[in-house]
Amino acid sequence: MLNVKVGSTTLQDAGAAAKEAASGMQDAKLAFLYSSVSFDQTELISCLKKEMPNAAIIGNTSFTGVITPKGYISGDNFAGIMAFEGDGFCVGVAGSDRGDCPVATGEKVAREAMKKANKTTAPAYFYMVASPGEEEFFLKGITNVIGRVPFFGGSAADNAIAGEWKLFTDSMVTANGVAVAFVYTDKAFANEYTGAYQETDKAGIITKIKDNRVLLEIDGIPAVEKYAQWSGKKVDDLKGMDLLVATITNPLGVKDRLGDLVAIRHPMNGNDDLSMNIGSNLATNTAIIYMDGSVDGLISYTGYTL
Repeated sequence: MLNVKVGSTTLQDAGAAAKEAASGMQDAKLAFLYSSVSFDQTELISCLKKEMPNAAIIGNTSFTGVITPKGYISGDNFAGIMAFEGDGFCVGVAGSDRGDCPVATGEKVAREAMKKANKTTAPAYFYMVASPGEEEFFLKGITNVIGRVPFFGGSAADNAIAGEWKLFTDSMVTANGVAVAFVYTDKAFANEYTGAYQETDKAGIITKIKDNRVLLEIDGIPAVEKYAQWSGKKVDDLKGMDLLVATITNPLGVKDRLGDLVAIRHPMNGNDDLSMNIGSNLATNTAIIYMDGSVDGLISYTGYTL
C-alpha cells in the first residue's frame, strides 16, 4: 500500500527545519522537497537525510511559498515535503548540471535514473524538475531513452524571478540543469491535467518567433499590441514584468492536434519592441488562443482537480 505524508516548516535553522518538516517520515522511499531560496540547500538536504535515511530526495526552490493541507506556507524561510512510503513501487532519482547540450543531458539522467532503480525499461511514470528556459529540450532527451511516458513536474523558481533558483536531488544541487524521479509500479494510477482556464473566441496565428520562446508577432502584428487588442488593456501597461501580472487570469494557450487539450503558454515579460517572452516553447504557423480565468477559479481548481 502506498502512503503519502506531508510536512512543512518555517524555521530558519536547517537542522530544526528538517526535523519539523520530515516528522514521521523516517520510512519514506521518495520525498519531494520545495524550499525557499534563503536556505543553504546542500545543508538542508543533508539534515533531511538524517531524518529519512532511505529516501530518494528531489525538488527545487519555490516562488514565495508552498501549498499544504495546512494552507499556504510562506516566510523568509519555508520548506514543504511530500513523502511516499510503502510497498508496490520502486524509484530511481538522478540529476545533472545542464552540460553542453540539454538533450544529451536529458538522455544521461534518464539512463542514470533507470540504473538507480535497477531497471532497464521505461518507468510507469516520472517526475521532472528543470531550470527555466530549456525544459522541452531536457524532456526531448529523456523521451529519446524511454519514449512517451506520463510525467509531471515543473520548473525551479525564486521569489523575484532573478535567477536565484536551485533544483536538487539528495546528491546534487544546481542552478542550471535537470533532475528526474522514475517510478516503477504495477499498481493503477491516474493522470489528470487542468489549467483552470477556458478558451475564448479570440485567437490568431503565430507568425514570428525568436529563440523558441520570444513571441514576436501574432497575425503579423507585434505580440504585445495584439494582446492589448484582445484584453482591452493599454500597451504601456503590458511592458516589462507588468505583463506577467496582467496575464495571470488571461494567459495564452495552444491546442493539441486533436483539440482535447489546451496547454498554457504564459507571457512573462513585455519587451520594448512589443514582443513578449513566453514561459514555454512556441512554433510558427500554429494557433494561439486568448484564455480566460479568475483568481477564485485558480484557487479552487487545485482542490477540484484532486
